[in-house]
Amino acid sequence: MTLSIDRPVEAAQPRIARPYTLTGGRTRPTVTLPLEAAVETLPNASGTEWAPGDVRADIVGLCRRSPSVAEIAAIINLPLGVARVLVSDLVASSHVRVHGTLGARSSVSERRELIERTLSGLRAL
Repeated sequence: MTLSIDRPVEAAQPRIARPYTLTGGRTRPTVTLPLEAAVETLPNASGTEWAPGDVRADIVGLCRRSPSVAEIAAIINLPLGVARVLVSDLVASSHVRVHGTLGARSSVSERRELIERTLSGLRAL
């Protein structure tokens, strides 16, 4: 890629500082978060006052509809790793709860519901 003389080099570089600053440089969540796991806002989260523009407030608000971890990343337009760290922090601070995912004992209706939610989320993108 060539740069014009009028255009500073910094403008051509990708912006990687924001995700890094959102997570404090952390790249791994402290809670196990499968991508398909539904995340739900807890009742005590509504009393929290977030600074304007705080992405955690966006996540908590979004989790009132119990989206999956992958849906949160897509809707808020964050890299998946960043979303996982932030959701993990919100779990640790008791703002949201992560629901278990399907296991070997899951029923056919539970599996069907997961597939339907996944397809719905993909269509929304």
